[in-house]
Amino acid sequence: MSILVLAEHDNASLKLDTAKVVSAAKAIGGDIHLLVAGHNCGAVAEAAAAIDGVAKVLVADNAAYAAHLGENLAALMLDLASGYSHILAAASSMGKDALPRVAVLLDVAQLSEVVAVVDANTFVRPVYAGNALATVESLDDKKVMTVRPSAFDAAGNGGSAAIEALDKVFTAKSAFVSQELTVSERPELGSAGIIVSGGRGMGSGENFALLEKLADKLGAAVGASRAAVDAGFVPNDLQVGQTGKIVAPQLYIAVGISGAIQHLAGMKDSKVIVAINKDPEAPIFQVADYALEADLFEAVPKLIDLL
Repeated sequence: MSILVLAEHDNASLKLDTAKVVSAAKAIGGDIHLLVAGHNCGAVAEAAAAIDGVAKVLVADNAAYAAHLGENLAALMLDLASGYSHILAAASSMGKDALPRVAVLLDVAQLSEVVAVVDANTFVRPVYAGNALATVESLDDKKVMTVRPSAFDAAGNGGSAAIEALDKVFTAKSAFVSQELTVSERPELGSAGIIVSGGRGMGSGENFALLEKLADKLGAAVGASRAAVDAGFVPNDLQVGQTGKIVAPQLYIAVGISGAIQHLAGMKDSKVIVAINKDPEAPIFQVADYALEADLFEAVPKLIDLL
């Protein structure tokens, strides 16, 4: 039994989510091969080869894969599919773009957002916005699945996998035009160990400067609820929740967030949850390890001073 894992990277560095998907692959069992598709991505391949449990790294280094277009990646993975029983990727924008295409071309049912592995054919995934977990068994010869990285610990380093170059190039009708990336000195939201999030209770975008001060004290990323994003307080790339980013940091501080079910679905797996809210009936208090019933505009400045 062999498993193909699509590596998550930006052509310069390997993302932590890849090591978490490798952990899911190790739970399935079998030889694990990592596919690094990109352009000028030699450093990524070397980092991938060092992940514990990886037997081989397949490198498709070509300008056609530089932007990680779903059509191109799907064609490449389909060409490799015959040698694998399982094809995995992180449940990220990249994985969600490529893997459904692979599944439909293989005529199999995709398993999405897998959070636990029971055995090689049986997996656990959330349903109803994470309020229930479904254990599903796949009878397909090939399992195509996206893995929720926040549900798995990252595989360690120490491996020395062989690196093999692939010379096949696949292109589709779509073409990469441009991208605009948010540049921040703070950690990336999806991989941050500490996240400070604000909600509708922040009142305005200007008030998020208060959370930024707190985040800087803690070396944390800044997040937001959908209500704060919809109100225009912050851009949508900060949104945590079912329709935003699914996170599971060591520490999640929710400030002025009531705790709508969609938001809880995106952060309730955090190791420690701290909630600051002046409403004692706020649903966020039901999942919080530490709850402070207080006005955030009094509590947060005091917290910053103490830190």
